[in-house]
Order: sequence, then structure tokens, then C-alpha cells
Amino acid sequence: MRGRPFGDTPLAPGGVPARRTPAVRFDDIALRVMEAVMDPWTAQLGDVELAVEEVPVLTDEWLAETVPLASWVDRTGSGPSRLVLFRRPLEHRAESALDLEALLLTVIVEQLSEVLGIPAEDVHPGYDAE
Repeated sequence: MRGRPFGDTPLAPGGVPARRTPAVRFDDIALRVMEAVMDPWTAQLGDVELAVEEVPVLTDEWLAETVPLASWVDRTGSGPSRLVLFRRPLEHRAESALDLEALLLTVIVEQLSEVLGIPAEDVHPGYDAE
């Protein structure tokens, strides 16, 4: 092996992007989309945590034929509300990073729409049901 290993350098602070794991890339996209969608609703919702889990845990009572892509967990005690995204089912439905970003926008907007009790189109102007 020649030269220094990949990592932080003046030319690539934070390491080489190609060396990031799929989970890190997913987290970056999800956080960017979440911040863009949540910004106007912070006053109504308060603090909201973004959580990512690999897959949902489905109980024997789960009867739907589809796997959930996200879940909303209401505020508990002193903890904030939490939007949980399920990474593997979301990645499975997206063919590219652009598709994943569009899917995350749709999922996050629809979750907030349900929580706020308003149409998804009013939650974020970039929402497209298609």
C-alpha cells in the first residue's frame, strides 16, 4: 500500500465521500430532507428527533401486506417526539440517490401531515403524491 490511507486530509475534510457507508449516506440525505421540511413547523411540533432504524419490528398482529417506511413516536415525559425512518425498506424502493431523496421527502411530509392534521400539500411546497 502506498501513501496515506483514506481519511481526513486538507483536500478531503471528513474523509473521502466515496468511502462513506450506505448508512451514512442515507443519514445525510434524511437529515437534509428532514430539516428542510421541519423548519416551518418547529413552533407547532416543538423539538423532533430524527431516528433511523434498519428495519421495522413487526408483531404477529401486523396484518398489512406492506412494510412500514416510517413511524411517528409521540413525546414521552421529557423526551421529544421522534420520527423513525426504516432505512432498508426505503432504500429497497429507491433506484438512485435522487429517488431516495424524493421518497424521503414524500414519507416525511406524509408523516408530518398526519401529525399536524393538514393536507400534505400544505406541509411542504415540494410535495408530490406521485
